[in-house]
Amino acid sequence: MFPPKKILPVTLLCFVLVTGCSSPKQPTQPAAQPVSNELASEPDSSRNIIRELEARVAADKEDFVAFNKLAGYYLQQLRETGDVKYLSQARKAVEASLKILPAEQNSSALLTLAQIDFSSHNFQGARDLAQRLTRLQPEKTQPYQILADALLELGDYDGAAEAFQNLENRGDDTVAAQARLSKYDLLYGRVERAELRLQKALTLALEEIPPSREAIAWCRWQLGELAFHRGDYEKAEQHYNDSLSILPDYYRAIASLGRVLSARGDLQRAISNYEKVTRQLPDPSYVSTLGDLYKLAGREKDALAQYELVERVGHVHGENESLYNRQLALFYADHDKKLAQAYLLASREYRVRRDIYGADALAWTALKAGKLTEAQAAIKDALRLGTKDALLYYHAGMIARASGDRKQAKDYFQRLAALNPRFDPLQSRIAEQALAE
Repeated sequence: MFPPKKILPVTLLCFVLVTGCSSPKQPTQPAAQPVSNELASEPDSSRNIIRELEARVAADKEDFVAFNKLAGYYLQQLRETGDVKYLSQARKAVEASLKILPAEQNSSALLTLAQIDFSSHNFQGARDLAQRLTRLQPEKTQPYQILADALLELGDYDGAAEAFQNLENRGDDTVAAQARLSKYDLLYGRVERAELRLQKALTLALEEIPPSREAIAWCRWQLGELAFHRGDYEKAEQHYNDSLSILPDYYRAIASLGRVLSARGDLQRAISNYEKVTRQLPDPSYVSTLGDLYKLAGREKDALAQYELVERVGHVHGENESLYNRQLALFYADHDKKLAQAYLLASREYRVRRDIYGADALAWTALKAGKLTEAQAAIKDALRLGTKDALLYYHAGMIARASGDRKQAKDYFQRLAALNPRFDPLQSRIAEQALAE
């Protein structure tokens, strides 16, 4: 989580606690971690195991345990590659398991189905399944993890706070819990605490026996994302390279490394990275960024070809039908294309998925569609948690500028420049020009 193959956009998991619930325990500074090559070599056996399990269920169509294991390995491949074919295969496997043994006696399959719904952007379905699991297995923590994830994507921050409190009450101190709590801290602008939690997640991932390369690579990539979003490009590049030392073809780190290379002024290497990742996984956000980089390099024809590809990929149907709405809406708004359609996509999604980044997408597309009053209301909603994000500041500044509030616009642009002035290859240049004016 297409021509030529289907894809899954990147979705970041976040956690939120609100007033009225006790705060999570303060993270402590973990021990320093080695940066590369400290893991013993592991055989790449996942595909072999998948083939063995596929043969096993073909021979015995009543083996629900094998179906559950197969679904889990498909999801592992999805995390490592982003290829959504594994998402549909996982769904088929887990549905086969549930036909053999009902959910009340087959909680493992039900949990996997909730994860599949979440990855498919069926957040309401994931929420409902997770709530069912909390009733079936009230002592377990995984259902509360998925429940919190789904509620955050739906913008139900009060409900997510309760789920987080349940995690804490059950003493969940795992890689998954620390990573989620890091995202929660980021939403509220607590960047230092977020970093401590990610470092702790990495420590826990390295201590697992056997260690998961995907989990370690993901933690290091997330540390790079945090460094990038606060404008520390050198440290971000180091973290991305550390991630790639574990998984050399890790698509998330390849793309992020390209973005930070662009921020550091290395346009050609940035293009090379995005060419590599789009060959591997033509996600709309990656394809759009490659088009922007081509545009900055003066390769207008190549840029147009990438922009056309964004639309083709963005309109893939079937399992992917709703995966790309937000990406496509932002692409249209960023590039002043099909502005009415951009607003329609963002507003339609926001009716269900009312998180702060959904509000931001609505604000940006409303501005571009000439709906200034709605844009002002939506950006206020997007900023309500105090999230420190240059993209939010950029959109807020442009909306304030359009409304004639030059003082507020300047304040947002200055906050952007102090935080992460090269947050986007193309849009950051527009922000610089707006501030200069």
